[in-house]
Amino acid sequence: MTANESRRDAPGDPAAEPTAVLPETAAQLVELERLQQALAESEERARSHWNQYLRAVADLDNVRKRAARDVEAANRYGLEKFAQELLPVQDSLELAVQNAGRADARSLTEGQEATLKLLRKALERLGVTVIDPLGEPFDPARHEAMMMQASATAEPNSVLQVVQPGYELNGRLLRPARVIVARAP
Repeated sequence: MTANESRRDAPGDPAAEPTAVLPETAAQLVELERLQQALAESEERARSHWNQYLRAVADLDNVRKRAARDVEAANRYGLEKFAQELLPVQDSLELAVQNAGRADARSLTEGQEATLKLLRKALERLGVTVIDPLGEPFDPARHEAMMMQASATAEPNSVLQVVQPGYELNGRLLRPARVIVARAP
């Protein structure tokens, strides 16, 4: 051990104690305390924000999982209403097939008309509407022209005859109406 080493390790030796920076004035001491308090408050706010962030992430994850379950349920059971609306139509058709050998032409026609009426009501309840554009101007977005025919009575480029009606589901085109379009003679 050298003389310098023994002197540094000696108790009460100022060289052996860590040096602390002390404020020189009372104003500096007050400023130091204010800064320490501000630091503590900032750290508390940071912890609070971190906890809020973690809660928000967890909530977002829960929303994603719930939305995924809802989409899966909609895909799995989305046609339930559609199927329920069509079941009476199927029942009517099955009854017609069972009674086909015993029924006369008139009762079969009445049965078919009743079944068609059931089907139309079911489609209407599901939001399906018929596009029957007779006499309207031809609209290529909603109509499919099968041919053009000269007509002295109809406006040119208007629907002269509907070959097959079109259908929309809640305003979205399912099938365009197939039409014959009038042209000038």
